[in-house]
Amino acid sequence: MMLHYISQMLMEDDIDDTLSDHPALLQVQQPFAQILSSSCFGSDNGDTGKASKDLLQDGGGDERTLNQALSKGTHAVWAFLEGVKEAHMLLPRGNGFGRGELVNQMVRESNSHIRAKKRYASDDHLEEVRRTSKPMMMIKEPKDICAYEMWDDIMSNSYETYIVRGMEQLRSAMANKVEKNSRKDSRKVVANVVDIHTILIHCAQAVAANDHMRAGELLKQIKKHASETGDATQRLAQCFAKGLEARLVGMGSKVWQLRMAERLSIVEILKAHNLCMAACSFNKVMLLFSTMTILQAMVGKRRLHIVDYGMHCGFHWAELLRLMARREGGPPKVKITAIGYPHLRPCPIEQIEETGRRLSKCAHEFGVPFNFHAIRKKWEEVRIENLDKDVEDVLIVNDHFSFNTLMDESIFFDDPSPKDTVLQNIRKMRPDVFIQSILNSSYGSSYLSRFREALSYYTAMFDIFDAIIPRESKSRVVLEQDIFGRFALNIIACEGADLMERPEKYKQWQARNQRAGLRQLPLKPAIVNVLKDKAMRCHHKDFLFCEDGQWLLQGWMGRILCAQSAWVAEDAS
Repeated sequence: MMLHYISQMLMEDDIDDTLSDHPALLQVQQPFAQILSSSCFGSDNGDTGKASKDLLQDGGGDERTLNQALSKGTHAVWAFLEGVKEAHMLLPRGNGFGRGELVNQMVRESNSHIRAKKRYASDDHLEEVRRTSKPMMMIKEPKDICAYEMWDDIMSNSYETYIVRGMEQLRSAMANKVEKNSRKDSRKVVANVVDIHTILIHCAQAVAANDHMRAGELLKQIKKHASETGDATQRLAQCFAKGLEARLVGMGSKVWQLRMAERLSIVEILKAHNLCMAACSFNKVMLLFSTMTILQAMVGKRRLHIVDYGMHCGFHWAELLRLMARREGGPPKVKITAIGYPHLRPCPIEQIEETGRRLSKCAHEFGVPFNFHAIRKKWEEVRIENLDKDVEDVLIVNDHFSFNTLMDESIFFDDPSPKDTVLQNIRKMRPDVFIQSILNSSYGSSYLSRFREALSYYTAMFDIFDAIIPRESKSRVVLEQDIFGRFALNIIACEGADLMERPEKYKQWQARNQRAGLRQLPLKPAIVNVLKDKAMRCHHKDFLFCEDGQWLLQGWMGRILCAQSAWVAEDAS
């Protein structure tokens, strides 16, 4: 009887004319009216929940109200059925694997993840987490205003002060926890000797071979030992299980797009960013290398033009402006051209323009003549004509981990590689210095090689966080599961044009740069010594800091994770 009436509602052109107060129909309507009165529908329209509640109490109610409620319910049911149909078409076939159960489990875990994020958020940020979960909400609420004030405060004051303060807090917290955590870890090792890394690789092999039954069994084992608040291995398993699961059910691209659509609050992003800077030496050393290289290039010069590919928060440029303001002989004229991503990324063009406004405010406070310009084009289409370069400018081109997002030969078989095109255009710009910072990783040509390389890289990063950041840290969960987790999900679950990152080893980049007509500059011993002293004196003893072939290398426990070098056009003086 229920299916009969649902069929009538979905197929009739004019629902209003076919509704009646038949007792059987009202009995069938009751669970749908309860759904309409629940919080998930009531949050969008409180009148809908009220109408359905009145309907149940009165046994009938106004026909117009009844029609409105059922119409909204019909649209919701129809949208759900269409979604199920589309998901079913995308699911892999064969082997009798319980894909429906796995999809339902993914939905449940997604809801659990949202609830967990709310638990981890502090009381004064609960409302902000709820509000910022709606991607379309662009109005700056009071909490957002406080976050932007925090952003301005970091820019206006010394960024180095924030990092040092964060490092001191981490050292103090870990000193209080280290003995307790070591005892816990020793008990866990004795009680549980499961090799999660091996199980992860075996699961990836089963996924690559389309062995859904074995992959599902291994995935269940991984989840038993996964936790976003556990040790480094458990957190890594939690992160990688999501990617394997999305790929297993054939919904990697869709899950990735949904994750990218989730809008983290500005407070969460700033706290996670500052935590990463305080815990890990990589970014701090690289920003110092860039700053010192620029200061050296500016000796005796009066105009500075920085071309920044993929600008992020811009804190280090505010620090550079502060140093320029103190320069003997007065500050130079500074211009920053930010090359924004042409499509949806973690840092859209609107955020870059917001960063530009804050940098302009800082420059005004410091007394530095400043101009900011943002370009939104494909990076391979950005040429010297787009830069409005003055002949007296000291031109600095900066890449801070951004070029690993460029496509390579694996996508463009006949056309030139975008990586090579961008490097050739930089050579034509004839910069005084091209500063390149890269992630030292290579995914190879197969899914398994990419998975192994990603597993090795993220294992090192999660080990760093576990050695330096307390496990109770809420910002650590955001950093690992939301920020790093999004990119790990993309690496594991996506293919082709949906794959966002294609990093290469530093020696591969060296060959590319030389083919593009760039010449490597020797590392300055004075700069290297200062950076090495800071890295060794201020950070964990297991960080690696060395040189090879005029590249400045950094890593963790013997594994090189990132590299940095400086270049000019091959025929430059």
